[in-house]
Amino acid sequence: MATKTMDDVKMTRFLKKITLFSSGGSFLDGYVLSLIGVALTQIVPHFELSIFMGAAIGASVLVGIFVGTIVGGYLTDCVGRRKMFIIDIVAIGVFSLLSVFAANPLQLVLTRFFIGVFVGADYPIATSLIAEFTPKKQRAISMGIVSAAWYLGATVAAFVGYALYGVPDGWKWMLGSAVIPCIVLLIGRHDIPESPVWLAKKGRRAEAEAIVGKVFGADVELEVEGGAVKTDGVDAGKTDLRKVFAKGYGKRIFYLGILTLCQVVPMYAIYTFGPDIMAAFGASVGREAILGESAVSLFFLIGSIPAMFWLNSLGRRKLLIGSLGFMAVGLLILGFFPTAPMLVILCAFGLYAFFSGGPGILQWLYPNELFPTEVRASAVGIAIAFSRIGTIIATYGTPLFLAAYGIGPTMLVAAGLVVVALVLSVFLAPETRGLSLSEASSLPVERK
Repeated sequence: MATKTMDDVKMTRFLKKITLFSSGGSFLDGYVLSLIGVALTQIVPHFELSIFMGAAIGASVLVGIFVGTIVGGYLTDCVGRRKMFIIDIVAIGVFSLLSVFAANPLQLVLTRFFIGVFVGADYPIATSLIAEFTPKKQRAISMGIVSAAWYLGATVAAFVGYALYGVPDGWKWMLGSAVIPCIVLLIGRHDIPESPVWLAKKGRRAEAEAIVGKVFGADVELEVEGGAVKTDGVDAGKTDLRKVFAKGYGKRIFYLGILTLCQVVPMYAIYTFGPDIMAAFGASVGREAILGESAVSLFFLIGSIPAMFWLNSLGRRKLLIGSLGFMAVGLLILGFFPTAPMLVILCAFGLYAFFSGGPGILQWLYPNELFPTEVRASAVGIAIAFSRIGTIIATYGTPLFLAAYGIGPTMLVAAGLVVVALVLSVFLAPETRGLSLSEASSLPVERK
């Protein structure tokens, strides 16, 4: 007889494996996005590209992510987490190899676009799987690992780019190197099962309970929105995108989209054009600028570690509002004092990057907690896609704005976006600490 639910268990070795290898898509996103910034320093002169074409190559992956998050989220809710979980990693590896053999800029744009499609698809797939397997006390930490994986991927990319910067045709090695983590992830993901929560919602009770017994133990009961599963063969979780916007959820998805947009637009611009931005602040061009970007990337990674635990101790809402405040201060320093000594510049970047940890985790955690199982992946996909509209514009426009107005105004625009997120969060950010997925997704849309 069942004595506890999936939310009551401790993290086992297998549950940690699910979190680790599900985070791989986030690692790949950070890796492929950040590496293109370094690779472009070779690609632009190699193909004699204009500033517009160089920006198009940088932005193409974001256009792909925009498409991939929406389509991937919907398909994940329709056909399951596991099927999509394997397909996308294979596709990322294939298109990474094809980018090595690109003979012209258009081919690079296309391969980067399709890499973005499948990287984007992995967001709703992997984060839904993690949320539905992880006990509530560990959910913030598990989702924090997803966020940290992005920063880790970006940091590794910066050092790989640094090592290959002086190698002839090094850009080919940079872009093709994404195949290595794809192979590792494919091996690690092969025995991860389908989400029992999704199976139960689709009326496949026997399969769901078999997985719960195997992963959690015979004394653990499967519970979904509405309570324990009682029936088999009844699809109670038909995927309908209208549910994402029904019953006031539209306001919630709008807030999450704006929050993510304001948080990631400055970050994506910094990573995609990191060497150019560091050079604009006075760092030497070439390897020295790449090394400066690597130092900033480490602050992003380090900041995500304590944020995993603060989300439980301080709560989602309090950490989010406080972090956005510190992020804004860091960017305002960069905007008002762009000619400050390099130590001040790095400290300001460090302040912004360190406190990005909490908001970075919540862009994955909030949509997974605040929407029901049948549209959970779709909600993640739509929120991320909404934000990518801004990142596409910013990634294409950053080098143009930087050239026209300089680094100070560029950083002030970034600070303005963070302030918008801060104001919205004061009024709309919910508190989901300590709640099960069922309780969190049932919260009133209006904050009490």
